[in-house]
Amino acid sequence: MEKNLFNFSLIKVIIMKNTKLQLWEILVPTQLNDGFKIKIEHHKKWDDFVQKITNGLTIQKTSKGIWINQKDIKYEEKMIPVKIACTKRQIQKIADFTAEHYQQEAVIFYKVSREVYIFNYNYSFQRT
Repeated sequence: MEKNLFNFSLIKVIIMKNTKLQLWEILVPTQLNDGFKIKIEHHKKWDDFVQKITNGLTIQKTSKGIWINQKDIKYEEKMIPVKIACTKRQIQKIADFTAEHYQQEAVIFYKVSREVYIFNYNYSFQRT
């Protein structure tokens, strides 16, 4: 016989469409342009910066990126796609920080959606 571990009682639900927030994705490098692998501690500083100004981010699995810079130098590297719900001004600030923090020649980011819905659920949890 299964035992229910929690009693859930829903206190309130807030449904909010935030018209200023948009969903963006930015590509974060896993290595510097000279091939030096970026340490996790360095990435965590970037994560902290983004979280402080946007309250959250979704870090996805790496994917392979290939691009050619303005001097016709080809780069092949793993990139980390990160989704962020924020304003246009905030994503531009994040892109500027990304370029500086990772010593990048270019940073790519793009709008995934112009609408963001946030559902906040407040539950009271009690073990039974």
